[in-house]
Amino acid sequence: MKRLSGDGLGGNAGHMAFRPLPSSRRALVAVSLLLAACHSGGDKVPGNREDHQPWHDISESETVRFTGTEPFWSGQVSGSRLTYSTPDNLDGETIKVSRFAGRGGLSFSGQLAAGAMTLAITPGQCNDGMSDRRYPYMVTLQVGGDLRKGCGWTDRQPHTGGE
Repeated sequence: MKRLSGDGLGGNAGHMAFRPLPSSRRALVAVSLLLAACHSGGDKVPGNREDHQPWHDISESETVRFTGTEPFWSGQVSGSRLTYSTPDNLDGETIKVSRFAGRGGLSFSGQLAAGAMTLAITPGQCNDGMSDRRYPYMVTLQVGGDLRKGCGWTDRQPHTGGE
């Protein structure tokens, strides 16, 4: 991991950059980490150590919406379809994704035109940094070699605050 300065990631000083792994290795690493979270053991494992069920705060029938800044991006996941939008593509790119529920959250994986994509959603208060909104989920999005952080919500668990 190397820290970029200046204009390294879309003009954001201080963001972390990761060297991309080949997609097959990246998928294997992601699945390994999420599966490790399903086993009890160690104090650093997320969730309730006695609960061996996958995380279920967001049901498979709910639509998850997400947003991030610098650069601006947004989208939603409904069923096995994810739509990812940017200011350059307001209609967005819709792809098929696979869902994985670990002990501490969800992930969705698929293939965008820009590269392999993994969206991870974990519980926790989140602020977009540009409004008074508060969101119930933190979102991490990796597209190819770019790692972005944002916020998420559902209709059942909406954002609160500003418009």
